[in-house]
Amino acid sequence: MLLSHDYNSRRSSIASTQSRNIRVTVLKNMFKKIALTRSALKKAIVVVSVCALASFLLLLYWNDSSESTKPSSTMAMGIYNTHIVDGSLDGGPMSAGDSVRDSAIPVNPIERLWTYRCVNNRCVRHHFVDGVEEDFDTNNAHQQPQQHGGQAPAGAGSANTGSSSSPGKRIPYLTCTMTCGPINIWPQPTGATTIGSKTSRFRLSDMHVKIVTKFEPVDKLLHDAYDVLRAEVRAAMVTHGATLEEIEGAVPAASVPAGVQQLPRAEERSLATEVNDAATVGRSAGGSETSGVGKIHFFKLVSDKRYDVDAFEVNVHVEKSGDTHLTLHTDESYNMTVTHSARVLIVKITANTFFGAKHGLTTLQQLIWFDDEERTLKVLNKASIEDVPKFNYRGLMLDTSRHYFTVDAIKRTIIGMSHSKLNRFHWHITDSQSFPFVSRHYPQLARYGAYSEREVYTTDDVRELTAFAKVRGIQIIPEIDAPAHAGNGWDWGPKHGLGELSLCINQQPWSNYCGEPPCGQLNPKNNNTYLILQKLYEELLEIVGPLDYFHIGGDEVNLECWQQHFNDSDMRTLWCDFMLQAYHRLQLASGQNATAPRLVGVWSSGLTSAPCLSKNTFAVQVWGGSKWPENFQLINSGYSLVISHVDAWYLDCGFGSWRSTGDGACSPYRNWQTVYKHRPWEEMKLTTLQMRQILGGEACMWTEQVDESILDARLWPRASALAERLWTDPTEERYSESVPLEVYNRMSVFRNHLLELGLRAEPIFPKYCAQNQDECV
Repeated sequence: MLLSHDYNSRRSSIASTQSRNIRVTVLKNMFKKIALTRSALKKAIVVVSVCALASFLLLLYWNDSSESTKPSSTMAMGIYNTHIVDGSLDGGPMSAGDSVRDSAIPVNPIERLWTYRCVNNRCVRHHFVDGVEEDFDTNNAHQQPQQHGGQAPAGAGSANTGSSSSPGKRIPYLTCTMTCGPINIWPQPTGATTIGSKTSRFRLSDMHVKIVTKFEPVDKLLHDAYDVLRAEVRAAMVTHGATLEEIEGAVPAASVPAGVQQLPRAEERSLATEVNDAATVGRSAGGSETSGVGKIHFFKLVSDKRYDVDAFEVNVHVEKSGDTHLTLHTDESYNMTVTHSARVLIVKITANTFFGAKHGLTTLQQLIWFDDEERTLKVLNKASIEDVPKFNYRGLMLDTSRHYFTVDAIKRTIIGMSHSKLNRFHWHITDSQSFPFVSRHYPQLARYGAYSEREVYTTDDVRELTAFAKVRGIQIIPEIDAPAHAGNGWDWGPKHGLGELSLCINQQPWSNYCGEPPCGQLNPKNNNTYLILQKLYEELLEIVGPLDYFHIGGDEVNLECWQQHFNDSDMRTLWCDFMLQAYHRLQLASGQNATAPRLVGVWSSGLTSAPCLSKNTFAVQVWGGSKWPENFQLINSGYSLVISHVDAWYLDCGFGSWRSTGDGACSPYRNWQTVYKHRPWEEMKLTTLQMRQILGGEACMWTEQVDESILDARLWPRASALAERLWTDPTEERYSESVPLEVYNRMSVFRNHLLELGLRAEPIFPKYCAQNQDECV
């Protein structure tokens, strides 16, 4: 019993101890769980708080409120007024923070005070207040008349006329002038052309392209060119204050009005993808990116009475040539038709080459505009155009040595050239003032010759500009001027054991040794000079080539400079030897497997007509006066000519002398009418056979008094006047001193087109004259 009791007591004690231990363990575990739960709860609260804060911040950032406008940078198109405004530009009061007046003024402010009517093929301005047009001729006020013929029924194929509108609607000047009077295309087409006055309203998202060609490089370039067209149309809408919804022809999904037909969901998804892509990254031909508006939009396409088409098809056919490199014999012709039937607008462009097709797209773009009253894109919906340029060489030269110009500034210049149908950008890269090109083989040239580390052009810059120009139908022709105009940048030879590469560098008095300071002229008896030129040619041809025309300079050689070093030589023979050696080095630089330039351009001078230069190899860029004897001498000697007469096509003239001594200026100012009316082949009375020697012409912009801040205004629209002379070569009365009225009107419209593209083109007359057609001229 004692044992049993002890055992039972012990068992009871053990059980009690075990029970107590279990209870303790359970309690410990419970408290641990409570502690873990509290910790997790604290973490959860922190996470939820962070998420809520992040959501709130994102909500603020992506808020689609119309009270805040965000800038949209479109530098690839060169647009300066790049605000996509979420609302109309009614010109409401400026906020307290808007201290800069012009920041609120768009490139093309809406003229709400005026409406226009087509009267006898000209647009007549009338006062317009609160939907009422005031007719000052009859001293009456009346509403705008109903559209001519009424609104076309859906699918009827015809749409609005631009010169009449529904009651209470204003007709903008651009809509009137595009549908009233002569054809508004610059340069004017050369072949049979008919364009109707009816318009179709469309969405940008309705446009689609179909490229038909068996040449893959052409297909790629044409797709890139079409992408550029769409991007520029979108940017032009932005300059008119279009909202993102107006640009895409859609409305926010939550605000589709009841009863309005929505398009199928597949098309809705396609648009949503396109719009959201456009809101973040815009694609340009060169692969550069443009930031969007910084907002997320969800759209539903709507089919309502604002639009006349459901599809805008652009068909481009190139079947003859796969060449993507411009030559002096490239066929740049194109034919284009525009038709509208059953709510489908069809554009057909046919050409033999990429370049012709690109010009067709450029013409199409000029038939499209944004109506700032109806807030839609419009296009002339019936057209037949046959077009081919008169001259194959239509150039513009820019000097980047006397002042440096950024890559973006050069791109803007190329954009203006493309829309004017100029096709050769003559890049005068270097001169005696500076050497901004960074050579891989001889970086010392830029190290000793550039204005600063940032004011240089690398090979990547040249490559980027070449690609940018190519998709716009433009060839870049680089020039390293030699033997004259070669000073700063060439003075490092003795330090590197290469001898004197250039002579007379910065020598005074400068008037004895060069045409303008600073002086510098390459050493014709140093073989290292030719070796450096060969390597420079090699680098440039590798990037911009192949070329069938290359420019090596050759102008304003000062024989006094050489004579003080080589008085035992005949200076003219020395110049001939230099030019022939430079040409030989160009041939070597082209390589055995590459095509060497067929023609080499040189500037005209007193030495140009020397018999050493073969007329089959050298072409002469004539820069002297149009009545100088050299014009006839060179023609009679059989040379091919690029004409750049100083008295008509030098765009830097007319701003006074930039130095106190010497003839540092040419005058007077060459206005666009002077540029336009200059027709040297007519003045020279050239025969049909002699006309074959005229390759074309080129406007020159020397930059002693021009930098990036004023480049656009100095070039445009005067360079566009040259473009029509070289593309169309219109004939006028020989002794007429005036330009025809219709040319003034077309130039005014085209100048506004350049503004939409981001070019700061100078005005051609007061704005009153633009609003009141034919009254000033």
